[in-house]
This record gives sequence, C-alpha cells and structure tokens, in this order.
Amino acid sequence: MSIVTVRVDRELKKRMDRLRHVNWSEVIRRALAERIALEESLSSLRTIDVRRLGEAIRDQDRLRSKTTGKWSGAEEIRKWRDLRR
Repeated sequence: MSIVTVRVDRELKKRMDRLRHVNWSEVIRRALAERIALEESLSSLRTIDVRRLGEAIRDQDRLRSKTTGKWSGAEEIRKWRDLRR
C-alpha cells in the first residue's frame, strides 16, 4: 500500500482522538474510493457532444431571431411572478 498524508486542524484531531474505536485510515480510504467512483461516473456526463452543442446553439439563435424586439424573457418571468402574489 501507498502512504497518503492528510492534514486536519487541531480541533478535528481532538475529536478524532475521542473516537479511538474508529479506524480513521479505513474511513478515509472508503471516502476516497467513493469520491473517485462519483467523479468517474460524472466524467462521462461532462463529455461534450460538439455536434449536439452546435445544433443547440443554432436552435437557440433561430428561436432568438424570431422573438427579437417582440418578447422579453425577463418581462415574462416578472409577469408570472407577480401573478403568484
């Protein structure tokens, strides 16, 4: 096994010392493994499909051109928020 050093502040260390029955190395190993699994699963979601992004940009531009000067998103949001009161 490799060694990894983790720094904690004094107060946290005091609290850890009060819980001597806890295997802190195991807690940290599990936390690291869980975080790595999470990051690896999210990395596939972060991959950008450039083709789909281009299509979305073109759609957005097309829709914006139809509403320029005629409709304001901010005004529409304000209208609906005011109606809730």
